[in-house]
Amino acid sequence: MVKINIYAIVKPSSDEFDKLSKEFIKMCSKYAKVQVHSIFNKNISKAQTIGEKEAKLSYSDAYKPYMSGYCIALDVLGKSVDSFEFSKMITNNSEINFFIGGAYGFEKDFLKKCDKIISLSSLTMAHKVVTLVLLEQIFRGLAIKNNHPYHK
Repeated sequence: MVKINIYAIVKPSSDEFDKLSKEFIKMCSKYAKVQVHSIFNKNISKAQTIGEKEAKLSYSDAYKPYMSGYCIALDVLGKSVDSFEFSKMITNNSEINFFIGGAYGFEKDFLKKCDKIISLSSLTMAHKVVTLVLLEQIFRGLAIKNNHPYHK
């Protein structure tokens, strides 16, 4: 079974977005193990008050322990993919890790370490919205791969 992790630089919370996210995770569970991880620590908090360079470095440091498997960064300057290409990305690997940047995005060195850099949109979105859109696309991709009628 495919293991898919979503990492976001955000404080954990519980609201309507989280309820919807849990629904998509549940829908995916027949085809993949999907988990969302909120990453936020004192270093990130402090770095964000100093400046962009320090913040980006703190995000990279926070994500470093999770850089295994097939790593995909979500970045506004990344490649746009359609649902079929996305489906291939998430079903041709046994472990996929998605990384959502912090308020300042990613440092270039971090992006170079990722296997793929994609964009869900050229719009800037709140982390909770990006996570929800990503979860929906993960389910859609799994549905395509498994001939589930959801994609139709």
